[in-house]
Amino acid sequence: MQKITPCLWFDTEGEEAAEFYVSLFGDAKILEVTHYGEAGPRPAGTVMTVSFVLEGQEYMALNGGPEFPFTEAVSFSVSCEDQEEVDRLWARLLEGGGSEVACGWIKDRFGLSWQVVPTALPRLLSDPDPERAQRAMASMLKMTKIDVAALEKAADGG
Repeated sequence: MQKITPCLWFDTEGEEAAEFYVSLFGDAKILEVTHYGEAGPRPAGTVMTVSFVLEGQEYMALNGGPEFPFTEAVSFSVSCEDQEEVDRLWARLLEGGGSEVACGWIKDRFGLSWQVVPTALPRLLSDPDPERAQRAMASMLKMTKIDVAALEKAADGG
């Protein structure tokens, strides 16, 4: 068990969300599902928590009720090696009612915000040539899903 585990608060869909998130990544699995007992605030036997791992990081999903919906104040940034990985995750995160935001940001159907970032983006934004970096930034600010080829073309002045 790791010392600090992010806990994601859901109304009732924590198990569904954990199963969905586990399906997105190769190194991912459900660790444990706990249920409310007779004295709980929810009907006995309903899922209370789901512990799961994504790429070596443990998370907990808690079915705590509708009081605390997700906001953009908490989000996950996923570093993608190439455009193919960006495209795959983008499409999967949109499944079932997700929505595109801007600049690589997306909300999944549970309302959790993700930033799908190709490794090329920070490389281009920190280019030693400030004009090249600025052109890449200006291009990225016009995008919804990040397009690596378009970023590189813009950085090159094209």
